[in-house]
Amino acid sequence: MEREFINQPSKGSKTLGGLKTHRLVSIDALRGFDMLMICGADAFFRSFEGKTSWAWLDGVALQFEHPEWIGFTFYDFIFPLFLFVAGISIPFSLGKLREANAPKAQIYRKAFWRMMILIGLGILDKNAPFPFFDWEQIRLGSVLGRIGIAGFVTVVLFMNFNTAKRLFIVGGILLLYYAAVFLIPVPGFGAGDLSFEGNLIGWFDRTFLPGRLLQGQFDELGILTTFPAICLTILGAHAGEILRKANVSENNKLKELVLTGMICIGIALVWNIHFPIFKRMWTSSFIMLTAGMAFLSMGLFYLIIDIFKFQKWAFFFVVIGMNSLTIYMVYRFVNFRHTSRLLFEGLYKPLGENWFPVMESLGALLLVWLFLYFLYRKKIFFKV
Repeated sequence: MEREFINQPSKGSKTLGGLKTHRLVSIDALRGFDMLMICGADAFFRSFEGKTSWAWLDGVALQFEHPEWIGFTFYDFIFPLFLFVAGISIPFSLGKLREANAPKAQIYRKAFWRMMILIGLGILDKNAPFPFFDWEQIRLGSVLGRIGIAGFVTVVLFMNFNTAKRLFIVGGILLLYYAAVFLIPVPGFGAGDLSFEGNLIGWFDRTFLPGRLLQGQFDELGILTTFPAICLTILGAHAGEILRKANVSENNKLKELVLTGMICIGIALVWNIHFPIFKRMWTSSFIMLTAGMAFLSMGLFYLIIDIFKFQKWAFFFVVIGMNSLTIYMVYRFVNFRHTSRLLFEGLYKPLGENWFPVMESLGALLLVWLFLYFLYRKKIFFKV
């Protein structure tokens, strides 16, 4: 979903899969890895649950399910990582616009309309088939809308505040969110209630957010959870600043990414003692944990791909990362599993029905990648 913001040219051009690129390959690869988890890999790993007697494989499968309420799994990291990667690209794109002497008004207008388009696509995504004659059933919160809002806010902050002030704003948002949850009383429950029914976040959305909430009384993509989520994109922009620094060695950039990630995780673990890490409420500790994991993930990809230059393996992910918005929307409206079953069931039928979901998911994953590879080879990249 981040084809609007293009990465800074690195030293010299690189050739990947037949196309020349000046991009930091690690950013596209990390974006592609993340999108793969959303559009196919999640279903593939989940389908292994109960298929063998291996407890570790069942454990992996369960890491691709969201906890019902309080708790944390790997799958909870996927959307925060995308918000973070969206932020990484912002310093590069704004740097290019500034070099072209683009006026501030043009930059704001571009970011604003990008936000509005993503909000519109997000509402379509979360409400298909669209309830044209029952407006009360429209769900306003969406993944794409949150990315658009976070991106716009981060652009505005990046254009007007230096690094220290932006990090101070992140700290202020997370502390105010923490204080609000524990100090503002909810009618009938009081302050500091973290239960599904009694938390401030759900009450606020039930009171002020029109339309349908995801779980009736609660929607994790509602109003108040947007504020801590924005912090991930702001922190992602900080990671982009690190990667874009001139006259700084690659090793020092890597060290800064890793150190920042470890600091974030340390803060998260301490905060978790009183404000638990869990995604449903986008708690401040959850934001710090996933930000730390994102810094470390970016560092790992940067180390392997752009420092060690091991890039051939990354091509699989780059193909996805270059058209992430495309596959997100297409995956919503095209049933790749059904097509996989029609094309490949004759090959895996001898394995028995128990293994059908695994093979269907694997076939769907293959079809998704081949579709994106076709667009990649034709140099077709849809962006907002």
